[in-house]
Amino acid sequence: MPEVSTHRLSWSTWGWSLLLLLSIAWLGYGVAQTTFDRILPAFALAFLAYVQLMRGPALPLYFWLAVAILLRLILAPAWPVLSDDLYRFVWDGRLLIHGYNPFDHVPSWYLEHSQRIPGIDADLFAQLNSPEYYTIYPPVAQAVFALSCWLFPMSVGGSMIVMKLLLLAAELGSMLLLVRLLRLWELPGSQAGWYALNPLVIVEITGNLHFEGFMIFFLLLAVWWLVRARWSAAVVALALSIASKLIPLMLLPFLVRRIGWRRSWWFFPLLGSVFLLLWAPLLDVELVRHLANSLDLYFRQFEFNASGYYLLRWVGFQLAGYNLIDWIGPILALVVLVLIVGRAILDKRTSWSSLPGLWLFATTVYLALATTVHPWYLCLPVALATLTNWRYAIVWSGLAVLSYSHYHAGLFQEKYGLIALEYGLTLVVVIFEWRRIRLHHPNEHIPLG
Repeated sequence: MPEVSTHRLSWSTWGWSLLLLLSIAWLGYGVAQTTFDRILPAFALAFLAYVQLMRGPALPLYFWLAVAILLRLILAPAWPVLSDDLYRFVWDGRLLIHGYNPFDHVPSWYLEHSQRIPGIDADLFAQLNSPEYYTIYPPVAQAVFALSCWLFPMSVGGSMIVMKLLLLAAELGSMLLLVRLLRLWELPGSQAGWYALNPLVIVEITGNLHFEGFMIFFLLLAVWWLVRARWSAAVVALALSIASKLIPLMLLPFLVRRIGWRRSWWFFPLLGSVFLLLWAPLLDVELVRHLANSLDLYFRQFEFNASGYYLLRWVGFQLAGYNLIDWIGPILALVVLVLIVGRAILDKRTSWSSLPGLWLFATTVYLALATTVHPWYLCLPVALATLTNWRYAIVWSGLAVLSYSHYHAGLFQEKYGLIALEYGLTLVVVIFEWRRIRLHHPNEHIPLG
């Protein structure tokens, strides 16, 4: 889509915009996690309208930005129908406002020990999807939970609205930062629409309350400050991003060469100090032990919608006769670490404009080898792809919707044919784009090569 258009908006633009609005509303108010027969057509229509808008006549910045905000506002009052994480957010928030550390105990402990905490009761407990697991949400998320529950101590709906409005503010910040970074790197600012109008991003962040919205905003803010050589501000933004979701930790190796070895000696220790400072209100021995336990469970027990891992799991069944996730999960995590660090070492460039492509490589490798890949994990690759000429993450974000088929009719059963379709088509697009970019954009950073 070209950068700027001065002509009047066409009827087709209005038509596709209306279809996108109606489809997002359908996803917010007309589906449930168990109704894949409605989720799929709603997302299909939304992605059709989205692609037509982005590939059609040029859209002025004010227009697509207004549409992006309106799409999110539509979902602000909507209950998160595709995720029930909200109840754990409220559980943690209510514990915090009453002086309890949510990392200290699993939810069932409070009922078993008859703890009388306002709002921490059997009704809320019954809504939790993981009552026997310790919380995994970092400090920024916990701060949002606490603020939301402080404003609405006994209303799940009120707390939800506060969280959604805060996420909407973060999303607006991400859109504006994407435009500024694109223009700084002499790319069309309108490319930010690939993120701003993406149906999966809208539904998963604003609709289903996934905190990738904060992580992405602070990560983009860190890049903006890094480009402007505002090192201390970049440290704070980067620490806040990691304190929203831990994923940005794996992106740090690509900063060393761009920051410079001499500056790295104080940049990364300062980053670690700020990160620990953000944890300070929650920090105790139990937190470290329980967080380590949660991470261990993530790599050794949880599995959902994976690709490379499922292939290795099948091989493990053939060789050993049982699931070898205890071994495969940690080994794959180590492989991801080696690939990322190795790619960072081999990369000789110091330009900031090459960073999004390298980060896209890192997140792609991570998701390709992860044991668990939920649809909202694609929000970060979509944001990073927006700053490059790569578009496979956009396609992947549409195909990731197929994973909701596993919940259809309330009986969880993974559909391996659809998983193969998701990753197979994504791989085809990656190969196609590899050839296209090498041919037409020889100076474009090729993160995979």
